[in-house]
Amino acid sequence: MSMTTAYSTGAARWAAVTQRDPGADGVFWYSVATTGVYCRPSCAARPALRKNVAFHASCAEAEAAGFRPCKRCRPDEASQAERQARTVAAACRAIDTALAAGEPAPDLDALAAASGFSRFHFHRVFRAVAGVTPKAYADARRALRVRQELAGGASVTAALYDAGFNASSRFYAASPKMLGMTPSAYRDGGRAQRIRFAIGECSLGSILVAATERGVCAIQFGEHPEQLLADLLARFPKAELLGGDADFEAMVAQVVGMVEAPHEARAELPLDLRGTAFQQRVWQALRAIPAGGTATYSQIAAAIGAPRAIRAVASACAANPAAVAIPCHRVVRRDGDLAGYRWGLARKRALLARERLA
Repeated sequence: MSMTTAYSTGAARWAAVTQRDPGADGVFWYSVATTGVYCRPSCAARPALRKNVAFHASCAEAEAAGFRPCKRCRPDEASQAERQARTVAAACRAIDTALAAGEPAPDLDALAAASGFSRFHFHRVFRAVAGVTPKAYADARRALRVRQELAGGASVTAALYDAGFNASSRFYAASPKMLGMTPSAYRDGGRAQRIRFAIGECSLGSILVAATERGVCAIQFGEHPEQLLADLLARFPKAELLGGDADFEAMVAQVVGMVEAPHEARAELPLDLRGTAFQQRVWQALRAIPAGGTATYSQIAAAIGAPRAIRAVASACAANPAAVAIPCHRVVRRDGDLAGYRWGLARKRALLARERLA
């Protein structure tokens, strides 16, 4: 459902006005006959009576009807959310530019000064919009640059300085968290990394389970076992892929149990999942949703302290490498409809149905 469709009826628009829903800003505007002004839906002005309110598709339409813009919410100007988004985008560009030049990322004081905000206010706005702190964003971008450099065959030393690390000790201290293995092993496509895996069948089709020595690194559904194996090989072309021993087979059985009998699967799996700081926070929040329950993208965003980062939450769900262990199938749209699922809506529907029936 698009945002425009969500606010297509008078009742839905009036509900958005009474709730001061910021999600409706830019979709429609409303005017008040008794005051002669028009506002954005999130305006904090005292609520008007429904009989005095009319809705408009644009500021121009409201002004053509004889209404003037509200001085409180300034509906004819960029919204506060838009202004803050531009500020955060500029800060992100500054961080990216510095890292691309092999320089350390700007510190919080420099970013705040460039934005015109106080240090505290900038930090709060950045986290609300981006879903992570400026430092976490810089760390994630630096980690991405390291992965790209190493995957392209660059030496560890070159990758270190190209990513903005000015001391090798800081780089090697951070590399296990960034890469999940040593830098040289990552550069060599997972060389010397031992990954156990198994491909089996369940009621939802073929399923692949793979794990490093630290824990499960992938749970994937598919139509064809060959494609699942090809995807794993593409991710770690030089890793040592091994068949499962008795302990690993028990782990695979636990995963299948999470698919077939979700309420009977009690123990949590050890996980070794690589993602950005924001993705890790989202995945942790998803694990808190109980079997049989659901949550909306906005509820997950609020749970991790980033209520405006709804799209980023959806992207983190789509990047989830471990089906069922990270239960992104339990995330739904605000209206309760099923949103996208990287392994297919039919599987998502089936997982939710058996959780609710159990």
